[in-house]
Amino acid sequence: MNDDLILLGHGSGGKLSHQLLDELIIPNLSGVPVAGQNDAALLNIGGVKLAFTTDSYVVDPIFFPGGNIGDLAVNGTVNDLAMMGARPLCLSVGFILEEGFLKSELARIVTSMREAADAAGVAIVTGDTKVVPRGKGDRIFINTSGIGALEHNLAINGAAACVGDKVIVNGCIGDHGIAVLSAREGLEIDSGIKSDSAPLNGLVAELLPLGEALHVLRDPTRGGVATTLKEIALQSGVTVKLSEESLPINPGVKGVCSILGLDPLYVANEGKLLALVAPERAEEALAIMRRHPLGKDAAVIGEVTEASAGRVVMETTVGGVRGVEMLAGEQLPRIC
Repeated sequence: MNDDLILLGHGSGGKLSHQLLDELIIPNLSGVPVAGQNDAALLNIGGVKLAFTTDSYVVDPIFFPGGNIGDLAVNGTVNDLAMMGARPLCLSVGFILEEGFLKSELARIVTSMREAADAAGVAIVTGDTKVVPRGKGDRIFINTSGIGALEHNLAINGAAACVGDKVIVNGCIGDHGIAVLSAREGLEIDSGIKSDSAPLNGLVAELLPLGEALHVLRDPTRGGVATTLKEIALQSGVTVKLSEESLPINPGVKGVCSILGLDPLYVANEGKLLALVAPERAEEALAIMRRHPLGKDAAVIGEVTEASAGRVVMETTVGGVRGVEMLAGEQLPRIC
C-alpha cells in the first residue's frame, strides 16, 4: 500500500485519523499536545474567555431519517462548543455546491439550518458559497465554525478525568450512524430508527451547576463511544472500564448491527454526550439528564478505575473483560 495516499479511513475519527493529525497536520499547523486536543479551542482575548471550533460535513445521503446535512452541521458545531462548557453564540456557514445541485434541495437544507440555529439559540452571522464543476464534488459539502462564551472557571476537557469518575451517557447509542447507513443502502428496516441529531447546549447548561465535579464532556460522533473514550483515556492517562450490560442501545440498532456485523460502540452519534463526573455527584448528574428531553434514557456505563497509559476495557455480559481500542479503518464512511 502506498503510504502517501489519503484513505477513507483517515476521515473515520479512529486510528488513521489520529495518525494523520499527529504525524502531519498538527505538527505543521499548531503543535497542540494530545492533552489539549479537545472539541474546541479555548481563547482569552482581552480578558474575555471564548471557545472556538470548526467542522465540515460530507454526510451521504444528505437527507436521512431524523435530519439532513444542514441541521446536522448546525447541531454538530453547537455541540462541540457545549462540550467545553461554553454557551454557543454564533456560527459561520460555508457551502461547496456541485454544478447541477437542485435549488429546491438547497432551500430545504438552509431552512433546516435556520430552524436548528433558532432551536439552539445561536445566530448564523456570516458565510461563503462556492460552486465546483459537475463531477468535481458530491452535491453539497458544508463547513460550520462557531464561537461560544465561557461564563465560568471550570476546566472541562479531555485531560481532566480522575480515578473514580463515573461515565454517563445521555441515551441510546448508534442511532445516527444506523439511520444514515439505512438511508444510504436502501435498507428496508421497520424499526423507526432516526438520527439523534440535536443541540446539546441546553442539557449541558443544566449540568454546569455540578461545578468542579463535572470533569469531562465529549460528544461521541465519528468513531463512536469506544473511540471517544479511548481519546479521553489517552489525554487523562487513565483506564476506563465499561459495562457492556449497562450500554443503552435501541433494539433496532442492535438488530441491524448484529445482521451487518457492526459494533454499536463504534457507530456515530450526533445527539449524545459522555460526561465523566466525580462519583459523589454522579447520581445527581444522572437525575439531571433524565429530567431533560434529551436525557431520558441516560445511564451510567462505566468508571475510571486507575491511572495508566490510556486504556479502555469492557466487562462483557458473560463476565469476561476485553480491550477496547480506537476504530481501525472505516466502519461507516461519510457518516457526518
